[in-house]
Amino acid sequence: MSGGRREGSLEAPTRHPLDWQSEEFYDEGPLFDELERVFDICHGCRRCFNLCNAFPTLFDAVDESETMEVDGVPKEVYWDVVDHCYICDMCYMSKCPYVPPHEWNIDFPHLMLRAKAARFKKQGAPVRDKMLAATDAVGKLATIPVVVKAVNAVNRGVTSRKLLESTLGIHHKAPIPEYHSKTARKRLARLRDAGDVTPSPSDNTRGKVALFATCYGNRNKPEIDEDLVAVFEHNGIPMALAEKEKCCGMAKLELGDLNAVDKAKQVNIPILAAMVDAGWDIVTPIPSCTLMFKQELPLMYPDDADVLKVRDAMYDPFEYLMLRHKDGVMNTDFKFPLGKVSYQVPCHTRVQNIGLKTRDLLKLVPDTTVEAIERCSGHDGTYAVKKEFHEVSKKIARPVVNKLKRSEADHFVSDCPMAADQIVQDLDDYDANHPMSLLRKAYGI
Repeated sequence: MSGGRREGSLEAPTRHPLDWQSEEFYDEGPLFDELERVFDICHGCRRCFNLCNAFPTLFDAVDESETMEVDGVPKEVYWDVVDHCYICDMCYMSKCPYVPPHEWNIDFPHLMLRAKAARFKKQGAPVRDKMLAATDAVGKLATIPVVVKAVNAVNRGVTSRKLLESTLGIHHKAPIPEYHSKTARKRLARLRDAGDVTPSPSDNTRGKVALFATCYGNRNKPEIDEDLVAVFEHNGIPMALAEKEKCCGMAKLELGDLNAVDKAKQVNIPILAAMVDAGWDIVTPIPSCTLMFKQELPLMYPDDADVLKVRDAMYDPFEYLMLRHKDGVMNTDFKFPLGKVSYQVPCHTRVQNIGLKTRDLLKLVPDTTVEAIERCSGHDGTYAVKKEFHEVSKKIARPVVNKLKRSEADHFVSDCPMAADQIVQDLDDYDANHPMSLLRKAYGI
């Protein structure tokens, strides 16, 4: 295909920085010109028809128009396409033949982000959408000891969930995680005063690791953070917690609230950069949060030395452990086999371009086989929760669910706990597990 990626190249395509601080970025005139240009190219290609629902929405609108071309699609329908994009990045990273350095310069996810940001700046967002993206504010309220039981009871109740659907548009069947008043940062408080520690360096790691707990790992799934720390310490890696942290900003990014992303960055980056300067590597337990620091913030702030410093020190936890295995310093003294593991690879893990490190590490456990399912769960964090998108999200997840049903696996895991909950929601034979918890089980710690 003329002008595409270099034949045989395994390099990632070039990702251009986001010009989000310019006035033109939010100007609907140039925005709609670019939307029409890109939609026309997508219509002529259609390789992405089986990814998210943004592309079928576009292609159906074209096919049903009078001209059967993009020029026959009403401009208001463009927003339907935008709303179905949850910036998983899979079209850019795995399907599109026209990404930079191709002359057509297609970056569909970041064009959708630009549209979301332009709309948010002009008219804001519905209360529900703002609430779902306000992970810190909602989480702090929901984890107050006298409040948390009531919040969890409401989220579990059939009547209360239907009320939430009718009032806020949160689908009554969408899985919503529990909140914990004893958060991960409370459970791991001893790590806040790490002080001077003796690192355990290797060729590719500095051998001491700061945990960015994440709002989800901190308040909703604190056991994942606990398991991660236990596994890393079992591998002789000193651990620390950042002095404080805010949400990484991914939920705000997907909403188009880039000013809120900036505010979170102003809190997180100085703290994390200081830890990098002190010799710490950084991991997070949630792929979307890792990706935020590895990709999205560097593209928003390409000239910010601290942002780039954090990017270069940020690792997926399994990526980090496999680097140490490569260097011959990972603990492979596993006590218990895991049998057959079915592993769903989240989109935000795949687009980090690190390979299937979770699969590769679990396969090191004796008498363990791992089947990787490289398909989207359709969850996104907020998309599957919304009334108007829930059924579509379940349809996107169906290939994963069907493959899991046929797998006869002993365990099911996903690096993304929200994806795991969505996939096993209607399955009686499987629980939603995190691979780090499974690895801790294999170590017997």
